[in-house]
Amino acid sequence: MGIKIYRPTSPGRRGMSTNEREAITTDTPHRPLVKHLSSRAGHNNYGRITSRFRGGGHKKLYRQIDFKRDKFGVPGKIATIEYDPYRTSFIALVNYADGEKRYILAPEGLSVGDTVISDQAADIKPGNSLPLKVIPVGTVIHNVEIKMGKGGQLVRTAGVGARLMAREGDWTQVRLPSGEVRRVHINCRATIGALSNGDHSRVSLGKAGRTRWLGRRPHNRGVVMNPVDHPMGGGEGRTSGGRHPCSPWGMLSKGYRTRHNKRTQVFIVSRRKK
Repeated sequence: MGIKIYRPTSPGRRGMSTNEREAITTDTPHRPLVKHLSSRAGHNNYGRITSRFRGGGHKKLYRQIDFKRDKFGVPGKIATIEYDPYRTSFIALVNYADGEKRYILAPEGLSVGDTVISDQAADIKPGNSLPLKVIPVGTVIHNVEIKMGKGGQLVRTAGVGARLMAREGDWTQVRLPSGEVRRVHINCRATIGALSNGDHSRVSLGKAGRTRWLGRRPHNRGVVMNPVDHPMGGGEGRTSGGRHPCSPWGMLSKGYRTRHNKRTQVFIVSRRKK
């Protein structure tokens, strides 16, 4: 997978780059697995903005991904590798032997014509889904379950992969891409391999308009606001805020820990930040 650099034929083209996407085989999704999602643009179910600077963006359709990989023992052949506007990694359309079709996250090295299966006795190769209790220690995995049968919730972004570090009793230790080491039950499932589109982080958007296509509106700094709008606003002339960086509601934004989830604290063996 390579990065395409453009000639500076215009100010917007200067510095712009895109993914060459030579791995993608079709631009048309499988219609029965596609649905429309209404955009909330950062608003919650009460209509209040909970995530600022969201809105607009190009129209897109949601592809229904099989995160559970619960079609056990039925082999499937990869029909297409496709782009998904709702995620950074590529997806693959699987034609199963019984006629059903499903989308899965496409790992690196998976190509059209390959066979994947979700089974306890499956081979250790990219795209196969197995319980953690039968995956060899040291294997790179993705789409890792936290709760048995709920489907993969960890390691789903482009180019990343977790590593199975150890197995002890009913628990395994998985090192996540962030560096955090977490305990996961041996009956939880994971998929072999690192995810595709590893060059995603190297792409330069190049212009503000391309950011707006993605549904991101301009982000206003607190120091350029008025005191009524932000604690760091106001002052005569240009100022740097006069206090530690914070949110509009006074919450410190650097170094202040906001995690209060004691329910899952026991599963973290090593934090990503020491």
